[in-house]
Amino acid sequence: MIELRNLSKSYDGRSTAVDGLNLMIATGEFLALVGPSGCGKTTTLGMINRLEDPSGGAIFIDGADIRASDPVTLRRRIGFVFQDIGLFPHMTVAENAGVVLRILGEAKEQIDSRVNELLALVRLAPETYRNRFPADISGGQRQRVGVARALAGRPAIVLMDEPFGAIDPLARDQLASDYRQIHNSLGLTTVLVTHDMTEAILLADRIALMHEGRLVQAGSPHELFSSPADDFVRAMMDTPRRRAAALAATMAQA
Repeated sequence: MIELRNLSKSYDGRSTAVDGLNLMIATGEFLALVGPSGCGKTTTLGMINRLEDPSGGAIFIDGADIRASDPVTLRRRIGFVFQDIGLFPHMTVAENAGVVLRILGEAKEQIDSRVNELLALVRLAPETYRNRFPADISGGQRQRVGVARALAGRPAIVLMDEPFGAIDPLARDQLASDYRQIHNSLGLTTVLVTHDMTEAILLADRIALMHEGRLVQAGSPHELFSSPADDFVRAMMDTPRRRAAALAATMAQA
């Protein structure tokens, strides 16, 4: 379980990026943090694995205050998938997927076996992709390697910062669906940052809507649709319907 308790973050002592955020994320839950750019969702994600330190409040994982943990040790327990993927261009797919395992000092035979397992998990045939370089594969395939790398150390928690936004729509939809299956099969706790409400509705068990650094409402997609806390939530939840209506109108004119 992850607990964010009165969490705040200010970069200059005046403006507040995150303001008094209280949120519980259950073990095994898939939670989407959603909101417009600058609402504090990525900052919140960064504070969970201590890429950012809070200005106030605290974060607890399984009841333990993460401030008592060494940041590097903490991050090795938490998988992180970035929007820009961040693969090392001079390393092969296998080397990128296994970089965490090498840092942890695992034997080469164990790393090779685990990398093959991970690549198969993300639907990249090891015999085809192990020895390729990032420049030789597509954006969607690179992001799959990024997911494999995040899972290498067998984390219980995976944080994802707009992980599907930079790849083409077909690859994005397939990878998102595949990751949800991985989340279920491995019993992960996933926190996904996205600005795409449709993506959040389709993937997440629960959605936490943020606006101007504050948590406005958290609940299941059904709860947010049926009982929005205010006009902001109502407008955000209506986005997929507006897009669908616009698409239908366009198709009708074709």
